Amino acid sequence: MRGSLLLKRKTCDMLRASAAWGPGLLVMLADCDAGNVVTAAQSGAQWGIRLLPVLFALVPLLYMVQELSVRLGIFTGQGHGQLIRKRFGPTWGWISALGLVVAVMGSLITEFTGVAGVGEMYGVSRNMTLPLAVVILLAVILTGSHRRVDRVAIAIGTFELSFFAVAWHAHPSIRALAGQLRDIPFAHPQFAWLSAALIGATFNPWMVFYQQAAIADKKLTASDYPSARVETAVGAVLTQSLTAAILVAAATTLSSTGPQHGLQSVGEISTALSGIAGWQVGRLLFSAGVLGASLVASIVCSLALAWGLGEVAGYSRSLDGRPSHAPWFYGVYAAALALSALVVWLAPDLVLLNVAAQVVNALMLPLVVGLLISLSIVALPAARRPRRVYFWLVCTVSALVCVAGLFGAALGWRS
Repeated sequence: MRGSLLLKRKTCDMLRASAAWGPGLLVMLADCDAGNVVTAAQSGAQWGIRLLPVLFALVPLLYMVQELSVRLGIFTGQGHGQLIRKRFGPTWGWISALGLVVAVMGSLITEFTGVAGVGEMYGVSRNMTLPLAVVILLAVILTGSHRRVDRVAIAIGTFELSFFAVAWHAHPSIRALAGQLRDIPFAHPQFAWLSAALIGATFNPWMVFYQQAAIADKKLTASDYPSARVETAVGAVLTQSLTAAILVAAATTLSSTGPQHGLQSVGEISTALSGIAGWQVGRLLFSAGVLGASLVASIVCSLALAWGLGEVAGYSRSLDGRPSHAPWFYGVYAAALALSALVVWLAPDLVLLNVAAQVVNALMLPLVVGLLISLSIVALPAARRPRRVYFWLVCTVSALVCVAGLFGAALGWRS
């Protein structure tokens, strides 16, 4: 009898934990977006795996940043923008909102660049793929509940797992690639620029807004906190591993001895990587990953914008409400998608645009992390604040990564 009760209790705990999953995993899948893929491919093509240590060194801070957003969402029940406005005033609230707009629009342009690039690989004009993508993304969000949106978006995001297959088919030589790590040109402007781009690709400001707002909107409680932390840790490792897979594949097939090898479009990256698994299979694997990454990131960062602006401006915002009950929330989501699709329809498909957008994220990282750490001090209950060694670890690692991002951007820009 006791055994059956224990089994029942464990089953209920597992079901509750799985029900709480969604925001953390989803935001990490969105982090490995089209801009991330392009930046990783460019890094591998130009520098082999010399930038791979940068990717994995960012895992701890990625977890710590998003874990703070989990704490704030659960133990305050409020979104990031709402807390900033409440604790630091409307001026700081609108400053954070402006940074969010810049980050989201930059990311959305790269996502639709990915969608257009995949379509053109198969001979489908962006005149068809871009409107179709907007319609699909609107349909997903109009399902009317968090659980459905999470499930659909995660299902789309699983296509990113094809990046592991791309790396596997590249048959990387561990010994040959490891030899590149003995010669890391830290002072080279292009190496520094791509380092800053990888930092920016890892830390998108909309990730903090999305995860905290989604957790608050789902009304997760203290009992969900352990599960949410595990989900965030799993997602941090997964997103950096997916990005590393693309970098390794590009390093194996495209790497040259210096920075002269450049890529100009998603289609060119696909063409270069497709040969490693056969033309048809390779192209299918890569395009499925890019399309999945682009769509799931479009959902997440558009929702982050709709939530973030709502938290600062004060309009009604919830995925569990009908559009008629939250017209501004759904209107901002739709407008962001339509505007970014229009920009990509008018503009060429350039890799430089994608990389530059990630560098902009790196430049905004000090503001994002600084406000997040400050909120953890003033808004969390005393027992839930980061303390002692962990607090100083978060501050130190954040400062080092911010300085590295700013240094890389400045050195690369001067060149």
